[in-house]
Amino acid sequence: MNTTRRDLLKFGALATAATALPSIASSGTAPAPVGKAAKPLDILILGGTGFTGPFQVNYALARGHKVTLFNRGKRPSPEWPGEVEQLHGDRNTGDLKSLAGRKWDVCIDNPTSLPFWVRDAAKVLKGNVGHYMFISTISVYADGSKPGMTEDAPLAVYKGKDAMAETQANLMADIENLYGPLKALSEAEVRKHYGERSTIVRPGYIVGPRDETDRFTYWPLRVAQGGEMLVPGDGQDPIQVIDGRDLGEWMIRLAEARTYGIFNAVGPDYPLSTDAMIYGCQAVTANGIQLTHVSPQFIDEQKVELPIWVPRADNPYAGYGSVSNARALAAGLTLRPLATTVADLLDWFHALPAERQAKPRAGISREKEAELLAAWKARKTG
Repeated sequence: MNTTRRDLLKFGALATAATALPSIASSGTAPAPVGKAAKPLDILILGGTGFTGPFQVNYALARGHKVTLFNRGKRPSPEWPGEVEQLHGDRNTGDLKSLAGRKWDVCIDNPTSLPFWVRDAAKVLKGNVGHYMFISTISVYADGSKPGMTEDAPLAVYKGKDAMAETQANLMADIENLYGPLKALSEAEVRKHYGERSTIVRPGYIVGPRDETDRFTYWPLRVAQGGEMLVPGDGQDPIQVIDGRDLGEWMIRLAEARTYGIFNAVGPDYPLSTDAMIYGCQAVTANGIQLTHVSPQFIDEQKVELPIWVPRADNPYAGYGSVSNARALAAGLTLRPLATTVADLLDWFHALPAERQAKPRAGISREKEAELLAAWKARKTG
């Protein structure tokens, strides 16, 4: 089964080819020291305890900024005892009292998928934040099949009765049809209330340490096991991912520079194929692998899902692996080498409790893979 919009929430070469790509083959190194910003900012982060939020917080603190988090308080934040102000409320119920009467230089809105969240937050934040930054998604585009989508591509259209009445329950029940259009309408609310003093960032697949979806994680884990691997397609389908740390840190730099506008936040900064991604993982794990490519039709017939991969033809999301990031790169987006992301991701995953490691949340089991490989070979020889 091909990757869908749900999943976005979900070199046909030898292994030595990885050494020809410095961004793939270079090993992870300790991060360079972070200098202080020229002007400290007072930053409000809506959310902040999920996947990318902590990276924003860590980088902002390292740069000398003051950080306030607003969330429901359901997830403890032990990483920053005393360093970060914690405000609690609930955007689902409109409980925003703790934000009233306060001012911030910047607000970063991380978790919003519903337009009324932006509308209601504006009732207390409009005029009280100098710069509003919104994390959106490439799923806002109306036609995901086209390669090279820029920020000016047409957006998905909401076809329901009342977008402001949509709830998280509605969204999860019909995420395939609602996610993109509701994100697009959330963007419209941002522009309505904050105008030119807004920044909208549209990531694709966010990966790296802290990624609880295991979508990208499936591939380095599988490569680390070695042996014959089932690979969808001919290995040349394009793939784009962005390390959550690169996304989070860039958001802070955009805030510091007061950079406004709309940006696709995808990586890397070179074409990356399925095979190149796999060999990039192998450059880290150093395991022997043999790739067996199977057709997209076979994947569909077998009704299996292989995360991150999208065929580059005959698929409504064929363009998800080749979205233009030229504007983001020009605005200072920097991207870690793939090898760094893979190495750090594996270190993080292997530090999780054993019971969590035993139950990956994406991909297929080795038993299922063996079954599929046998079926594919039988078809080829039959």
